[in-house]
Amino acid sequence: MLVTGTDTGVGKTITTAAVAAAATASGVRTAVVKPAQTGVDPAYGDVPDMEVVARLAAPATTRTLAEYPDPLAPTAAARVSGAEALDMFEILDEIKSIAAEHELTLVEGAGGLLVPMGLHPGGAQWTLADLAVALSAPAIVVARAGLGTLNHTALTLEAMARRGITGHVVVGAWPDRPELVHFTNLADLPEDLYGLLPDGAGGIEPGVFRRSAPGWLSPALYGDCDDPRTLADLDEE
Repeated sequence: MLVTGTDTGVGKTITTAAVAAAATASGVRTAVVKPAQTGVDPAYGDVPDMEVVARLAAPATTRTLAEYPDPLAPTAAARVSGAEALDMFEILDEIKSIAAEHELTLVEGAGGLLVPMGLHPGGAQWTLADLAVALSAPAIVVARAGLGTLNHTALTLEAMARRGITGHVVVGAWPDRPELVHFTNLADLPEDLYGLLPDGAGGIEPGVFRRSAPGWLSPALYGDCDDPRTLADLDEE
């Protein structure tokens, strides 16, 4: 199962950790793979995504397949650093090898669905959407709660539907003090909602995070919340 987003900074890594934690808690041997981690230069001060997932969720395996220092799309980050761009077929082989030893493998992308991830031998760029098609894998779409999310989410789902990719929408960060726009967006988001994570979930103590994660997700994502929209209703009260 791939994890993508409607944009960068929408909560993909924390959502990935939540699904990994819920699956692990249910007894599913889980791996989490990041094909390309960008922005790993210490000057940027960011913690690599797989370190965050390992700390919060403790899945059986976490793996980053390539790292680039600059916080750019992977293809651009490789070019700027002088490194070789990712070959999709090599990434596919790595993911399949990892998946063979696990019951669930989560593949976290970079940015959104169509961000350039690497280059084919002929020079054409490939994206996470291409990877999803090659793996015949469904995708989790992490969306914002605020203004602009309806258009971004609809566009992402439409691009996925044209490629035959099944999508599961999750709100990556529901605010502590939601406003009218958050509630109207929640009502109008397309498709069923498969999860709703509280803002700041990544700052929760790992043991509490692992116990809480199933309550944020629907059974399709190894959780126990039949209707994640009710989690927002509790905040509204």
